[in-house]
Amino acid sequence: MDTLFLVVSLFLPRTILIIYFLLNQIPLNTVPFIGDVLLTVFIPRALVLIYIAQTLGTDSPWFWIHLVTALLVYFGGGKKYKDYRRK
Repeated sequence: MDTLFLVVSLFLPRTILIIYFLLNQIPLNTVPFIGDVLLTVFIPRALVLIYIAQTLGTDSPWFWIHLVTALLVYFGGGKKYKDYRRK
């Protein structure tokens, strides 16, 4: 798995997945094509985690970095949501 893919997917997962798809560089995986498309659109961080788990394994530091980032993004909420909740 390319280091560029791993680093950029921390910040822009959907964008890097689309770019790698257009360049035909998506990592080998067992996810069907329709799953790739749906996960790219709706839950790109989960798809990146699947790619990392299948390619590098779950004991890779990249897997844990991406997992922690995904949890922070999904459960941490954004600034607009936190401001809305305070009102």
